[in-house]
Amino acid sequence: MVSINNQKWQTGILVALRFLIGWHLLYEGLFKLLHPDWSSLGFLAESKWILSGFAEWIISNSSVLNIVDALNTWGLIAIGLGLILSLFTRIAAFAGTGLLLLYYLMNPPFIGMGHAIPLEGNYLIVNKTLIEAVAMLLFAIFPAAHCYGLDSLINKRKKN
Repeated sequence: MVSINNQKWQTGILVALRFLIGWHLLYEGLFKLLHPDWSSLGFLAESKWILSGFAEWIISNSSVLNIVDALNTWGLIAIGLGLILSLFTRIAAFAGTGLLLLYYLMNPPFIGMGHAIPLEGNYLIVNKTLIEAVAMLLFAIFPAAHCYGLDSLINKRKKN
């Protein structure tokens, strides 16, 4: 097996992927923050699988829905910044994996689960949400994913 330390281009691609996914999540969070009329209500109303009861409970209580919307917005922002800056990367990656898997379980791309909201493509089992979740799991467990950012500076400082 080739050591990642000997392959700087591999590390560079991993860092680029971390940055791009971080940007995507940060932008999604900022969009929600800057559009006060945004709500997760439509997404939750579409839930048809194992978490549909949980989604219905959230929708049925406006206070809970407001809390979920705030947690979703600020969670996306924090996870995105963590990935972009490589600050608390492992925590951000695990949190992002959990959040995206929650999205996936709410509205998976399975046969027979038609959705009223428009989708950006045609998926069967695998969609971008699942792919990003697995990539973030890689960031959480793979040491090279923490390169070139604040985590690496903090670790160097601790060693000195």
